[in-house]
Formats: sequence, C-alpha cells, structure tokens
Amino acid sequence: MATGPGDDIETLITTMARLPGLGPRSARRVVLHLIRKRAGQMAQLASLMANVAESARECVACGNITQSDLCPICTDPARATGEICVVTEVADLWALERGRAFKGRYHVLGGSLSALDEIGPDDLRIPQLIARIADEHVSEVILALSATVEGQTTAHYIADSLAVTGVTITGLAQGVPIGGELDYLDDGTITAALRARRKF
Repeated sequence: MATGPGDDIETLITTMARLPGLGPRSARRVVLHLIRKRAGQMAQLASLMANVAESARECVACGNITQSDLCPICTDPARATGEICVVTEVADLWALERGRAFKGRYHVLGGSLSALDEIGPDDLRIPQLIARIADEHVSEVILALSATVEGQTTAHYIADSLAVTGVTITGLAQGVPIGGELDYLDDGTITAALRARRKF
C-alpha cells in the first residue's frame, strides 16, 4: 500500500495494531476490510465507537463497564443471591459471564496488589467491596482471581480483611492452572472451576 507516514489510512492501521490480539498484519487486513465495506460496516462501527466513547462508564456498585450508573447485573433482582464474585478486571467478569454458571453479582477490583508496581489496597476497589458486604447482606464472597503471585496475594489480603465479617470466603478450585489468566481460559474450564470452588 503506497501510503505515507502522515496518511490517515496508515495512521489507522498503526492505531489498530496497538489493540490486544492485533499485530501490524492483522490490523492492515482489518482496515482494508473496513474500507471495502465502508458504506455499511465502517460507518456503523465509527458511529458505535463514538457513542461508546461518550457513554461508557464504570458501574458505581461493581465496577463493570456499562452505559448507566448501575450495570444490568447489579439491577437484576434475580442476581441478588447473597453471593459476590470478586474478579481482577472487567475482562474476567465477562469471561465468567460467558460460562453462565454464576448467578450472583460481581465486584471488579481494577487490578492486583503489587509491591513492584506500587499498587496497594487503596489503589484497588477493596474498600468498596468491604462496604458492600453489609449493605447487600452478602453471605459468600468468591475470590475468582488469577492464579498468579499477585492474584493470590490479593486474595489472601481480601480474605484477611473480610475475616471479621463472618462471611463465607471461597476461591476457584480445579480447572484454573497455576499462572493462568481467566480471560484466556475456555468456558468449560471456567464453569468447572466455579462449581468446584473451595473454602479459602
């Protein structure tokens, strides 16, 4: 493609290549496809991206991405089961929802504790989780955090912080490999791990 470095098409390809799962070659193919279908797909995609950029926000209760103050999961009365599943990022919440095994509500921490990255408890949504325990009459907290050093450090910190509440604390069991990230696991593995959760 004979486009110069200042060309909008080349800039679009370079920008798309920065997205997760896309490299320069994949980005070039996506952009070429969109240009060929610009009357339908590209115009619709541009409109949707503009709308999402304007309206997307964090759910004030759980931290999920939504377009209103509360996400559909938090406003669904059928999900008020007394169970809260704690995840690291929104991608983990979406991965668990794909499996459709969990019928309660979620809490997104927004990261993991990390001394190297100077991320402490106050940098995560841990205080909000503690507040939700009493407010929502929570009976069980499921720690669905990645089986990494940071994930397990965060899980232990949360378990210690919630010990005085008397709430049951469980963690994902079989199916999640050591060092595994939830967002990369298949739906069957996530479902099996959630159903076989154990006392933390």
